[in-house]
Amino acid sequence: MGPLLRARILGQAGLLTRAQALTGGFTAEAIEWKLHRGQWVRVVPGVYLTTPGRDDWEMRAVAALLGAGSGAALFGRSAGHAWGLVKPEPQEIEVVIPAERRVRAPEGVVIRRSRTLTDRIHPTEWPHRVRAEHTVFDLAQGGTFDRAVALAAKAIGLELATPEGLRAALQQRRGQSHARELLDALADVADGAESPAELRYLRDVERAHALPMSRRQVPISGGGGRRDVEYEEWGLVVEIDGQLGHAAWTARQRDGRRDRKAAVAGKLTVRCHWSDLVPTGCELAADLGAILLARGWAGQLEACGEGCPAAGPGRAALAG
Repeated sequence: MGPLLRARILGQAGLLTRAQALTGGFTAEAIEWKLHRGQWVRVVPGVYLTTPGRDDWEMRAVAALLGAGSGAALFGRSAGHAWGLVKPEPQEIEVVIPAERRVRAPEGVVIRRSRTLTDRIHPTEWPHRVRAEHTVFDLAQGGTFDRAVALAAKAIGLELATPEGLRAALQQRRGQSHARELLDALADVADGAESPAELRYLRDVERAHALPMSRRQVPISGGGGRRDVEYEEWGLVVEIDGQLGHAAWTARQRDGRRDRKAAVAGKLTVRCHWSDLVPTGCELAADLGAILLARGWAGQLEACGEGCPAAGPGRAALAG
């Protein structure tokens, strides 16, 4: 076996197609002999594992791509796992191919045909996969708005995508769930909102009740992380713990250290949770407004709608 073929096998998770083997110097008889002796194992039709015993997700994903042929790419949860957006290994490998081709899906592989494939495959990543921007929206399709925001924020945080790139991808997609709201939300994600909880705070608490404009994701001096929200002029920090976040003991310890550092700097830290934001953030807004007024804010809290308690007469009295 020549060095070029060895390099190809190494780059393909130990796999080789029949066509690659034949062009690389193997005869049909030699291939059958290796299969008969157990030196190679047929994984999917026309694709052989040259290192028997390997059975990891990467190998199965590459085998699905090689078996699907030219122009194939990982799609959906499989692309999401390859990008690091989805942690659990998908049980089925999802592959997308050009619409004009027909491929029979082997066991454990789901094949989808698409007319928009060419523009959505990343040009260099291996295993071949749909671009991260489109993978975000593929994963979010049919789900909740919060799920879509979380995926977009994660892609940006992992430096897989930019808000501008996500907006451009979203504008190319017809029938995308929550498209209009997502276009607005991506501007807020670009401005520092890193989770659905932070986005809800920004839109349903701060803006909806006319609180002063905050700074978001503010670096803590000395390399101690970042503060979710800070009203710098009034020395108020708001830390937003999402629905699933900050449950571990080590995370609570880290939060405590961060709060102490804020106190040393003369800042008051208020922690809010998902239950403070859903179904409404009105009570939280009222409390924060009172704190800000007590610290010298000269603004006026506004009700977000009929029945909102945030601008009630008792709030100004509390602040005074």
